[in-house]
Amino acid sequence: MKSISSRRSNIQGFTLIEMLVVLGIIALLATLVAPQVIKYLSKAKADTATAQIKNLQSAIELYFLDTGHYPPSNEGLLSLIKAPEGLMNWNGPYLRNREGLIDPWGKPYVYVIPGRTNEYDLTSYGLDAEPGGDGENKDISAW
Repeated sequence: MKSISSRRSNIQGFTLIEMLVVLGIIALLATLVAPQVIKYLSKAKADTATAQIKNLQSAIELYFLDTGHYPPSNEGLLSLIKAPEGLMNWNGPYLRNREGLIDPWGKPYVYVIPGRTNEYDLTSYGLDAEPGGDGENKDISAW
């Protein structure tokens, strides 16, 4: 019969050094891959905001065709979901829910009527929610 110490010598496993080498390799790969993943994620959010703005533009144009005017500034984009009081020709809702009024960074889209160069301005200010910026802070606009 074998003793306990001789049985332990037959058990195979990883040494602490081997585990640290593997963890080091994983950490190195993560530092190389993470920036690329973050870059793709921020581009995906910008692409989503662009698509949502186009959807909002379509809803605003339908509202205009039905009512003869764009949503007023005091009602804003909420008038695409719920009829403003006293409006006769409203045939909405033009959007299914309020989630369509929020950009991918969790901020409401900025709707200004009259716009600076068009009938209205529709903008997402990006991650920082401030006008201007680069990268994820870049403004995304309807026009």
